Amino acid sequence: MGRGALLGPTFVSVLRAARRGRQSAWDAIYRDLAPPLLGYARSQNAPDPEDLVGEVFLEVVRSLSRFEGDEEERFRGWVFTIARRRLVDARRRSGRRPADLTAPGVLAERAGTYEDDALERLSLEDVRALLACLSEDQREVMVLRLVAGLRTAEIAEVTGRHPEAVKGLAKRAIARLREVLGTPGRSADDPPGDEDVPPPSGPGRR
Repeated sequence: MGRGALLGPTFVSVLRAARRGRQSAWDAIYRDLAPPLLGYARSQNAPDPEDLVGEVFLEVVRSLSRFEGDEEERFRGWVFTIARRRLVDARRRSGRRPADLTAPGVLAERAGTYEDDALERLSLEDVRALLACLSEDQREVMVLRLVAGLRTAEIAEVTGRHPEAVKGLAKRAIARLREVLGTPGRSADDPPGDEDVPPPSGPGRR
């Protein structure tokens, strides 16, 4: 499954250039965030995922002056907060509610454990099938973690949930994914943390 790119050490300079209106900086931000935003929109059954991504970037451009700070994770959280708000508006206009994803095919047997990031070895179809096994709330948390690369605190801010509620959703989602993948997991009494969900690969994430 693809992961969103990460600007890493170059983020601060790219953000400063974007604030000055440099097109190359905005191109870099778009390349970094468009794929995970599109993945999020599709996983949440947005009426028109591509259109939603376009609306999000328009608002990001218009509102960048109101964003405070220069931390990449905080910026990504801010962008996905905009995306979630736009998603709610789009659903309201279309009258569409989130729908369960249809699993396209049968999951192939995979070696390794979830802690070894077994999702990296799954095809897009396999991942969609796995996500279909989760509840709507669990799916959103996992997509924000695995696709957007957000941490618990940022997911809590985006979704308007308490961090402990986010951890609980992640814990149940991981347990369900382990069950589907046929891999052993922790005891149900062990509290989940960010280390329980494998972060996206990329610069600064290892």
